[in-house]
Amino acid sequence: MRTTLKILAGLIAAYLLLSAALLAIMWQPPVRFAKVIAKVPGPMFMVLPFGPLWSLARGGHVRPGDMAPDFDLETLDKSARVRLGSFQGREPVVLIFGSYT
Repeated sequence: MRTTLKILAGLIAAYLLLSAALLAIMWQPPVRFAKVIAKVPGPMFMVLPFGPLWSLARGGHVRPGDMAPDFDLETLDKSARVRLGSFQGREPVVLIFGSYT
């Protein structure tokens, strides 16, 4: 019985340690996160709580209906910078965040 409890405690400790390591990786900048996460074996995504940890690490603080945070980006031809706040009250803006890969 004691051996079973020790094994169970070890498995729980390993699970918590791996979950904490995954959370720490998720808090890294995207390039570093991608390099590390690419080496994680696929079955680990089914074992570890990837979704809840992702929401915690990368969820952000903007909720539906909130004003978008002001930011600026370089135009595609790199000739100027465009600030989101410059469109406020002038015309609608649609922000699309996604991947085309």
